[in-house]
Amino acid sequence: MAAMSENFIVFFLLTMTTCSSVIFSASVIEDLNTLHPPLDFNSTISKNCHLNPSLRYCSASPMDLIEIFKSSIVASHLCNESRNPNCVESFPKIDLRSRPKIAPLYLSFHFFWKYCPLSIHSIDLSNNSLKGSFPVDVLECKQIEVLDLSRNELDGEVPFRIFSDITNLTVLNLSNNKFTESKMSDLELFFKRFNSSSFISSGLLPDHRKYQMKAVILLFVFPILVIVVVWFLWWLCFHRPDFLPRMLRRKHKFTPAMLRAATGGFLKKNLIVKCKGVDIYSGVLRDGTEVRIEIYGNEIARESRKEFIDECKILTQLSHKNLVKLLGWCGNRRMRAIVIEWSEGESVDMWLSRSPPPWKHRLKVAKGVLEGMLYLQEEWPGVDYDLRTNSLLLTRKLVPLISRFKLGHRNSSSKSKSI
Repeated sequence: MAAMSENFIVFFLLTMTTCSSVIFSASVIEDLNTLHPPLDFNSTISKNCHLNPSLRYCSASPMDLIEIFKSSIVASHLCNESRNPNCVESFPKIDLRSRPKIAPLYLSFHFFWKYCPLSIHSIDLSNNSLKGSFPVDVLECKQIEVLDLSRNELDGEVPFRIFSDITNLTVLNLSNNKFTESKMSDLELFFKRFNSSSFISSGLLPDHRKYQMKAVILLFVFPILVIVVVWFLWWLCFHRPDFLPRMLRRKHKFTPAMLRAATGGFLKKNLIVKCKGVDIYSGVLRDGTEVRIEIYGNEIARESRKEFIDECKILTQLSHKNLVKLLGWCGNRRMRAIVIEWSEGESVDMWLSRSPPPWKHRLKVAKGVLEGMLYLQEEWPGVDYDLRTNSLLLTRKLVPLISRFKLGHRNSSSKSKSI
């Protein structure tokens, strides 16, 4: 090989003559597995190092002789693959451009790069679809002047510090890869040493398009996102607060959207009663609670609507086993309604119209009504109630429920609330 001692050439020729017919006919893997060092291999190495101590393998230990021999086998194959004009006497370059099937194979031979011939000055592994991290082993050839790894799919960080030992390197091409973006302090040193075109689309340089995209996001997309988020929060707070955590909801306050969802869009099959001024629906709230929803159709003034809400706030505080439970209300300009806990059963009027009930059942119902009346008189003296049999509900367990109330201090025009 060029720049090698004559004795090393003799050693290389000796190796080649002992197995030349096999080396050029078999694959490099087969040769590595089947060939063995000749008997005088050790003495040849010693003579070469005595004549030229600068040879790379001269500092190796005796245990590395097998690796040195393997390196010579790979060198012979690689010399031919790189199409050097005189493969034995001259090995100035490694050229595996567009050889994606064999380039990764030679990159895997760590022992070759460890003892790579000093005559190699150029390594071209471009356009090979190489993947993974930077092939650091290649930099074992510290005498190289040209290194081209462009048009591959290499990623990760580039070992900038190692390049400080490659003093003869004048041409470096890392363009069209996927390396990790580097610090400008590292790149500035490289720009002084190599042409900046060697790093185009390498991933090392800051991507101005990325920053442009960030600017677009900040200037246009981000404000739109903020508007969407604000609108969504507004929709949650004022239309569907039942999607909010319980601690953030306004207690007892229902919106038209919540009532529409609970009744399936006010479906006819959920309509229980329809009469002048009020429609009564059955529904299910988002948390699974079954309810009765009474929607009042007549429009009222703003002041009357405020009175309606004030009454509902008081009635939601009523809590007794013989009173129907008012869960909340809806009181805006578009809809006025109350939401009542659902109770299975019938009115006392219907119960009495059937076959006469036993006296013990009648006494049980009367006792329940009296207990409800006593609770209202003692705890809520300002709340009036309706005791007509058609407004008294009766559960399947014969528990009577007073369902109509009104605030006694209101004027006589105030309508009673059926809850």
